[in-house]
Amino acid sequence: MTIYFYGADDVPYGCFSNFSAHGFDLDGTWWPTSEHYFQAQKFRGTRHADLVRRARTPLRAAEFGRDPSRPLRRDWERVKDDVMRRAVAAKFQAHDGIREILLSTGDQEIVEDTTTDHYWGRGRNGNGKNMLGRILVRTRQQLRT
Repeated sequence: MTIYFYGADDVPYGCFSNFSAHGFDLDGTWWPTSEHYFQAQKFRGTRHADLVRRARTPLRAAEFGRDPSRPLRRDWERVKDDVMRRAVAAKFQAHDGIREILLSTGDQEIVEDTTTDHYWGRGRNGNGKNMLGRILVRTRQQLRT
């Protein structure tokens, strides 16, 4: 069986979304959501990073992070998967309740059910990379050990 998730309010797997309201400390800073952390890292070391961190909502953080007028760090394509892994791991380590939900999924595949994101989700044709789902599965394995 495959577990599909998308919206942060979806029960019980909305906590898998980067928009879920499960903040954490990482790199000496409090992040309201994993979306805030991920988007801010595109601009690490600049004023843009703090602007993203302070965004009122994860949607606003995503909008800031996707704004083409802001210069991305040069190594972004190379580091983005590791950035996502760090954010997801910190989030699930910080919250017992969602850690239990993730662990309760056993060995099931986890898929971000979005048709608009071929990289992080399943994509329009269902054959996307599903990198977020894969990172969740890897995080689940690490939490077990």
